[in-house]
Amino acid sequence: MLTSRNSHRIGIYAATAVAGFALAATGCGSGSSSGSSTKTPTATSTTAAADLSTAKVDKVGTVVTNAKGFVLYRFDKDTAKPPASNCTGDCAALWPPAVATGSSVSIQGIDKSLVGTVTRADGTKQLTLAGWPLYTYAKDDEPREAYGQGVGGTWFAATPTGAKAQGGGDSSSSGGGY
Repeated sequence: MLTSRNSHRIGIYAATAVAGFALAATGCGSGSSSGSSTKTPTATSTTAAADLSTAKVDKVGTVVTNAKGFVLYRFDKDTAKPPASNCTGDCAALWPPAVATGSSVSIQGIDKSLVGTVTRADGTKQLTLAGWPLYTYAKDDEPREAYGQGVGGTWFAATPTGAKAQGGGDSSSSGGGY
């Protein structure tokens, strides 16, 4: 019998496998270049299709969550001005980008003018908040878990203004910081 946690975990593994296949098929990743040009991510000011809201998370405070209630993170090795996503390959498998899938957005508790997208090297549109690309964390098994908070000293839950959450989170590991 599958539990909610196991169903979510299976979904993450399937999504990670699909993303890995897509990256391999397009030649993206951290390998060396074979003479072809690398596409630089570009920012757009349009909002993206997703449900973004806020939630209070133990030890972390009020943070941004996706439609399923999972915490969204920002990465210190990305840039906000101009927006650029630098988590690819193995990094993106552990930290799946929050991808925009349409043209409408439901936003609650967040200033809509702070929400946008950046085009990743693979052509997908990734949600941004105050310019910072947003990600989920594959080790967060349940909504409102924040196991990614502070990982590697580079990953932090995003606050409704796009700032780093300051709380301790659930992480006891420094692996996966990229």
